Amino acid sequence: MIRTTLAHLHVAALSHAGMSGKNNEDRYAISSYLLSKEDPRPAVFAVVADGIGGHRAGEVAAELAVNYITKGIAESSARKPVKALEYAIQEASQAIASHSAGNDDETGMGATCACVWVIENRLYTAYVGDSRIYLLRGKQIQRLTIDHTWVQEAYEKGIITAEQMHDHPNVHVIRRHLGGLKLPEVDFRLRIDNEESNEESERNQGFHLEPGDTILMCSDGLTDLVWDDEMLKIIRSKRDMKAAAEALVNLANERGGHDNITVVILSTPRLEETTKKKSNILDWLLGDE
Repeated sequence: MIRTTLAHLHVAALSHAGMSGKNNEDRYAISSYLLSKEDPRPAVFAVVADGIGGHRAGEVAAELAVNYITKGIAESSARKPVKALEYAIQEASQAIASHSAGNDDETGMGATCACVWVIENRLYTAYVGDSRIYLLRGKQIQRLTIDHTWVQEAYEKGIITAEQMHDHPNVHVIRRHLGGLKLPEVDFRLRIDNEESNEESERNQGFHLEPGDTILMCSDGLTDLVWDDEMLKIIRSKRDMKAAAEALVNLANERGGHDNITVVILSTPRLEETTKKKSNILDWLLGDE
């Protein structure tokens, strides 16, 4: 792919260490591209990683995750997005494991990751861990990802209720992460409907985004303290996405901010914006003021 400076989506992002005094072990990256000289369709790739491990090891792992995944996607042809995502994430996991093996202070370090790749208006996702991806469409918010956590598994098996998940002692026990001895199973379930099967969710890759759709990516520092309906209300009520990202982080911090908080927001232009842009270009070509 060919790197560009101008994204075809609206983009905003913010990362904050939180209020606990610990280092910020979250990392994110957003890049925009054209697929190739022969295929100039635009693409945006974003990744959020949440580091695991003490002695600054978590931030090292998250940094490696973001760098390796972004590099892997940038070097791909984008012909097979799901395969490219899987390869990039597993390469990142191997890099973290190799780095960890050579440093006693960083033994056992790891990271979560959540990836969004929008090729023109097609959405592809991949994730490992409990960093989340949401779709906001109109007055609805849909969690596209399924947490790889003990409480999620317990809920699915009927051991605990949805209400018990938030305050359960095992709420932060992660079942999958990057950096382990075995390659992580990358999750490609893109859950548009909570009633659909896992196979149906996986078939949603390449989901068609509509004008005005918004994608929210975030680490668990946000989702621990701010509920889904509150995210929807804040994003829809703010004047722009930068203000929305700031409001989300501020609310999490007001409620204790016990963890690092990272928010990435991507939004497809609305129809009136697209029409205005085309009109401006036409005016310029015709020499009209």
